[in-house]
Amino acid sequence: MGILRLGHVGITAPDLELAAAYYTQVMGMDLVEQTEDRLFLKCWDERDHHSLSIRHDTRVGLDRITFKCEHADDLATFESRIEGAGYGVGRVADGEEIGQGESIRFESPSGHPMEIVADVHKVGGRLPLTNPLPYPGDLIGIAPPRLDHVLVTCEEVPEAARFMMDVLDFRLTEQLLDGQGHQVIAFLERGHKPHDIAFVQGPNGGLHHFSFWLDDWDHVRRAADILAFNGISVDVGPTRHGITRGNTIYFFDPMGTRNEVFTGGYRPDPDFPTITWTDDNAGSAIFYYEGEVNARFSNVHT
Repeated sequence: MGILRLGHVGITAPDLELAAAYYTQVMGMDLVEQTEDRLFLKCWDERDHHSLSIRHDTRVGLDRITFKCEHADDLATFESRIEGAGYGVGRVADGEEIGQGESIRFESPSGHPMEIVADVHKVGGRLPLTNPLPYPGDLIGIAPPRLDHVLVTCEEVPEAARFMMDVLDFRLTEQLLDGQGHQVIAFLERGHKPHDIAFVQGPNGGLHHFSFWLDDWDHVRRAADILAFNGISVDVGPTRHGITRGNTIYFFDPMGTRNEVFTGGYRPDPDFPTITWTDDNAGSAIFYYEGEVNARFSNVHT
């Protein structure tokens, strides 16, 4: 029983035509399905119907965070746990949501719409499962193989982290503490990687960024070239995190949502101990080379 991984991230945008152009031509994702008010996209090595959905809205922000669980019976278990923790849960019937079966939806203590789903429609990747090449030969743009994680903001990071651990069985891989020992950033995982979701102190319900995985540092440098060629606004990088040990670039899509490409890091085994960073090393924790955080990096969409 349990959550396996981050399933998909949903965002909102005022211009779906512009969003489709950017995420297919610059990011190199596949547009799987399009309705009057939504886009559904996936990366080339993903087999689920989508890992990113974009819903038309006048505001730019977060629509939903979806986690994939192992069994259909898990939904009832998590429904009971969430309700027992004092939060309302809604059921979404099979066929009601594009690309997936029955799910449960709720708002986390951090103010973020979340969803857990067991049955996700499989549309396949660009490579076969028998005798595949290392990668497809027709990729364009940055072309990440998969979605990696999401970072969101909340007023009380410890409360958000406890909910994810106590109710949804996430594990705390890393944390940053302020001078009073208060948790201001928490990194949590279910997919045996540095994090599937992270919380940083800020407004409830805020989206800081969502991130795509790249296979190595050379791909991160190539991503920087593609961003520059397309005139995409780069926030930070290429650089390295102290937390997660990953290599990164942060940049903005044309609507203003922050994206990241990420590689490296460690593999947290089941008995992996939590790594703690202290306030006097906060700059190096976030950006290891620079040792400080730029002013724009704290901007979020709520």
